[in-house]
Amino acid sequence: MDLFELNRQRQLEKSAPLADRMRPENIEDFLGQDHLLGEGKIIRRMIKSDRIYSSIFYGPPGVGKTTLAKIISKSTNMAFEKISAVASGISDLKKKIEIAKDNLKFENKKTILFIDEIHRFNKSQQDYLLPFVEDSTIILIGATTENPYFEVNKALISRMYVFELKAHTNEDLHKLIDMALTKDKVLKNKNIKIDKDARNTLVKFSNGDCRALLNALEIAIFSQEDKEGIIEVDRQSILNSIQKKISIYDRNGDRHYDTISAFIKSMRGSDPDAAIFYLAKMLNSGEDIKFIARRMIIFASEDISLADPYALSLATNTFTAINTVGMPEARIILAQTCIYLSLAKKNNSTYLAINKAMDFVKNEKDLEVPNKLKDTHYKGSKNLVKDTYLYPHDYNGYVKQDYLPDGFVKEKFYESKDIGYEKILSKNLEKIKRGNEDEIIRD
Repeated sequence: MDLFELNRQRQLEKSAPLADRMRPENIEDFLGQDHLLGEGKIIRRMIKSDRIYSSIFYGPPGVGKTTLAKIISKSTNMAFEKISAVASGISDLKKKIEIAKDNLKFENKKTILFIDEIHRFNKSQQDYLLPFVEDSTIILIGATTENPYFEVNKALISRMYVFELKAHTNEDLHKLIDMALTKDKVLKNKNIKIDKDARNTLVKFSNGDCRALLNALEIAIFSQEDKEGIIEVDRQSILNSIQKKISIYDRNGDRHYDTISAFIKSMRGSDPDAAIFYLAKMLNSGEDIKFIARRMIIFASEDISLADPYALSLATNTFTAINTVGMPEARIILAQTCIYLSLAKKNNSTYLAINKAMDFVKNEKDLEVPNKLKDTHYKGSKNLVKDTYLYPHDYNGYVKQDYLPDGFVKEKFYESKDIGYEKILSKNLEKIKRGNEDEIIRD
């Protein structure tokens, strides 16, 4: 490399974004992920032993999935090839596989094929990789922000290690700010003052994402006026650089299911504050309001049921109401129902009853309907149905008789929990069976 080329490269490095300039080049400088990279931990052991296996790096944006793959490549002297699943197809994969084969043939060197957003590949694209992973033509490292057990083919994932990279802690991010100001080849030569509020705001709004933090920090610094050799960064300049906190939420990803799960479990746990928080999180992220309402309908029947039968009517009416008014007013309707369902008494007796009954009929073969309960409206039915059906209305609404198939009359599927309104219904049934019609509670 001549002097002019060297100077050109240095200029390019200085003009690169701060996030690129701060990208670590070895495992010692890698921030966080001690559960994988700490002394004696699995990825560090793999690097030290020079035995790298095909892996999935799963975690939120900005935690170092791509950087870690590059560090592994350099640390083990492997070739490194990278493609993005968003903009690539099988033809691109074929080219990379040929490069990997040549590296093995001519240089006796293995190749790490890094696929960013591997979950974006369809089944046929993922299946194409299988034989090359199996025969070690490539060491496949796939990066994904989605749960790989949902998004990556079982056949492929069974041949790979899955490593979860976690969002950076606030301590990590504060350390990163200090590193950027003192070690970056551009910023270390400037006198930059960042007050405590600005730091805390930057960390808070970065959501554990190093790249987002460094991008916002760089914008904040270079948008400030240099006053007599000092650049002062305050909270407002950070807010101006970030503009809006990005909610880490994908309507088609596992965080979508994590959030709705937290929403349901908060209502089940009778915590209206937590439930309304997760509702707001979903709405703020653009979740389909009909999806939320449908889950409320299911919840009303599964988790409240007979303890408060009105809950199901309310949830069903909510679905109609939100479709009538739409957003943003639908948020109020959803909030009302969310809080009602959170405060209502909980009871899952009907959920347990239907599950128990379905398990029973699945495993039992001889389940013929008793003769007395069979249809008698067709011609000749009376010649077949010999047993007499006792019509309850002829016996003041109730008459004792068996309704279950012969041999199963003692089976019990429904067990009342006597919670809320179900307690009244259960007592009414007891009184009906005793014939005490006057004691029945009507409300």
